[in-house]
Amino acid sequence: MTNYYVQQSIQIQFIKIGGMSNSSVLQIGTCGQINTNDYLYNTGGYTEPAPEAEKSGSVTTGPSASPLVPLQKP
Repeated sequence: MTNYYVQQSIQIQFIKIGGMSNSSVLQIGTCGQINTNDYLYNTGGYTEPAPEAEKSGSVTTGPSASPLVPLQKP
């Protein structure tokens, strides 16, 4: 197995990232190897699925009369 030594200088003037998700990898520069990791732990000691959620309240659709975020007047 041969080891390589890479010396690099990276200058980024502008970068636009459209979207990232849990499985995205943003790599800038050189990387010898990327290993995926998936750690799922049952820290609560659950042995069965959670009960179904109860429906409460009302669901509205369409535009609201007032904004969802309070806005200041100009």
